[in-house]
Amino acid sequence: MTSSPTSGLARFNTLVEHEAQAALHEVCASSAWVSRLLARRPYASADELFAASDAAMGELTAGDLQEAMAGHPPIGRPKPGDPTSAREQRGMAGASEELKAQLLELNLAYQEKFGHVFLICATGATGEQMRDAVRLRIENSAEREREIARGELVKINRIRLTRLVEGE
Repeated sequence: MTSSPTSGLARFNTLVEHEAQAALHEVCASSAWVSRLLARRPYASADELFAASDAAMGELTAGDLQEAMAGHPPIGRPKPGDPTSAREQRGMAGASEELKAQLLELNLAYQEKFGHVFLICATGATGEQMRDAVRLRIENSAEREREIARGELVKINRIRLTRLVEGE
């Protein structure tokens, strides 16, 4: 039985500081983002939490974004033993060896150009869609790509926060 969003949110609101910090760090690896969300507890609703998350993401510096992106494994290579990255990258589960090799090559080229992993909200995306997104985005300027990655982090954080407040 899944708890209601209200009870999950109430549980999050009442966690001791270090437990809430750890829970938020599982959502996003940016220390600045975590600190901003902790400072605004308690939240009256999930929507208020999401709005705080979005606002905090908008305030992150380039360095903060780098820290947030460093918490994500490359597409096609979820962290071993990490159910979150495995769930989020489910679209790669049945990918052919050719597609996996293409993604590895594109990921490496992307990382070389931008200095961080290719970040996309992979939930619900197929391996082909992720590959095509890397191909398209590798042509961006560093500034444009940083802002696209910020937007992808907003989406990822909302999905993860939803799971947190639903008590999953």
